[in-house]
Amino acid sequence: MFNLFSTYPLARKALFAMSAEAAHDATLSMLQKTYDCTFTRGLIQDNPLKPIKLMGLSLKNPVGLAAGLDKNGAHIDALGSMGFGFIEVGTVTPKPQPGNPKPRMFRLPESDALINRLGFNNLGLDVFLANVQRSRYRRQGGILGLNIGKNATTPIEQATDDYLIGLSGVYPHADYITINISSPNTQNLRRLQDAAALNELLSAIKQRREALANQHQRHVPIALKIAPDLNDVQIIEIAELLLKHQIDGVIATNTTLSREAVIGQPHAKETGGLSGAPLHAQSLKVIAALRQHLGAEFPIIGVGGVMSGQQAKEKIIAGANAVQLYTGLIYKGPGLIRDCVKAM
Repeated sequence: MFNLFSTYPLARKALFAMSAEAAHDATLSMLQKTYDCTFTRGLIQDNPLKPIKLMGLSLKNPVGLAAGLDKNGAHIDALGSMGFGFIEVGTVTPKPQPGNPKPRMFRLPESDALINRLGFNNLGLDVFLANVQRSRYRRQGGILGLNIGKNATTPIEQATDDYLIGLSGVYPHADYITINISSPNTQNLRRLQDAAALNELLSAIKQRREALANQHQRHVPIALKIAPDLNDVQIIEIAELLLKHQIDGVIATNTTLSREAVIGQPHAKETGGLSGAPLHAQSLKVIAALRQHLGAEFPIIGVGGVMSGQQAKEKIIAGANAVQLYTGLIYKGPGLIRDCVKAM
């Protein structure tokens, strides 16, 4: 059956003629319009199957959408039709915020990479939850992760307050919840990965989750999203705290501050997090170290630089149970989803 995925190389030329953020917005708009029309919806639907269990959840396949593409949860049903085994939306913060000034997203096509310094731009928790509740994806059996963060104006010393507001808000509407402490584009956020700060945060998260589980009579898994720019000691400390506080999973990794792989390329000196192909090897090292210290059973979602089915397979070999895509979709198109499922 024909679907629009096969035409992506043509669409990419037009999209790459726009600025990166304008192309992002145009892509989501076109996807939504195609999904909303009964006559064209089938052109973007796919359903590759390779069922797995992850954090106690039943996924139709181990290839998910990473957070960041749909920050406000406005396109859940359209994205959910494309063949992902699970999708994650956000990052959402308690209050609306515009993010950093534009331009704030840059392509490095020579390396199949992006640099972004978006800064958790989103419409806030209330709009996000309204969008999530309006979507049909979960009611139709889809697995939906909701990713939470802190507002830029919230002092880092009060970050826990923002995460608890987010956790309480999204808990009834999520299949799993991701605690994002690893974006490089919110000042001082990565300090929450330090052992003392992370211990305090996860202790509060664990306590609030227990109260919410009693209130709603269901256990919602929680995953922690971490950076690739960690040394061995930091990875060990994070692994120990994940186990200590009974966190259900870890997502490795977010974008990197390193520019080693893109030196000399246009935009390489832009501030922000680097994603795409150069991140793959760095992410693999973190995944392998986590697997070593977390044991064989702990759920790990591998993300960062998956550009092919082979690279998805490499994430699994390194120790991941599932993978997520974002930048790879921009460079390779939605056909990458099925390619990854087939390879895994």
